[in-house]
Order: sequence, then structure tokens, then C-alpha cells
Amino acid sequence: MVNVYIGLGSNLDYPKDHIRQALKDLKELPQSHVLLASKLYLSKPIGPQDQDDFINAVALITTALEPLALLDELQAIEQQHQRVRERHWGPRTLDLDILLFGNQIIEQPRLSVPHIQMCRRDFVIGPLLEICPALILPNGMPLQHLLQQCPIDGLICVDA
Repeated sequence: MVNVYIGLGSNLDYPKDHIRQALKDLKELPQSHVLLASKLYLSKPIGPQDQDDFINAVALITTALEPLALLDELQAIEQQHQRVRERHWGPRTLDLDILLFGNQIIEQPRLSVPHIQMCRRDFVIGPLLEICPALILPNGMPLQHLLQQCPIDGLICVDA
């Protein structure tokens, strides 16, 4: 079993509901268990600004699935939420990203881990800090150090 951090995002069709349902869906993954989930956060979109703000969260799971098998399962969950890929960084009902897969560094055509942009995204760093403030990234850098290059003061917690 390996610890895996998954980023969740949505900005279409009741995004809070999509994220909450996706967290339930993660509990149904084969050979996996959800250990922790962050609160929900509101963030500005990356890329095109002609879309609604996003609701984001991060979940920590433990899994016996191989990285690409987990990716397939996550993409199946996205499809259950009617995810449509119309444009890069465009609006979506659900986006599930493998942020970290244990301490592995993975470079494959379908999957890059650690997630290639995670260190620049406050909506990833904030929820990660919430659920695992002592996290050390595969390159040996403490998560806390990323706050210097990616401040999280623009995030708004929307969980009551």
C-alpha cells in the first residue's frame, strides 16, 4: 500500500456537490482506502478567466493500485460526473489529479508525478498543508517551503 494525494476540482453544475460526491466515490476505489480529506476551498481559475471560480480539495488515500490503474479509476469517476474536455484549463464538472504517489517520480505520456504544476497552485498547497503540514516532497523539499513561492492567502475556505 502506498499513500497517494489526489487533488479535486470543480466549477460547473453545483461544484460543492461534485467534490463531496467524488470524495464518496474515492471510498469505493478497489484496493484503496481514504485516510483524510481537506475542507473545501474556493479559488480563481487557472488559465481562461471567462469561467466560474473553482471549488477544490485534496484527499489522502492509501492504495495497492499501480499508478496508471489508479489514473484509470479516477478518470472513470470523472466520466461518471459527465466530465467534458473542451479546452485546456477550461470549466469542468470534476477534475481528479494524482498529486503525489508515495515518493515516486513518474514521467509517462499519461501521467507525471509529482503533478507538474502543483508547486504553483495555492488550491493544492493550502489543502495539502491542512491535512499533512509536515509533508516532504519526493525531491526532499518540505511542503512548508512552497509557501514562499506560492502564498495561500487568496484561498477561501467554504466549508461550514
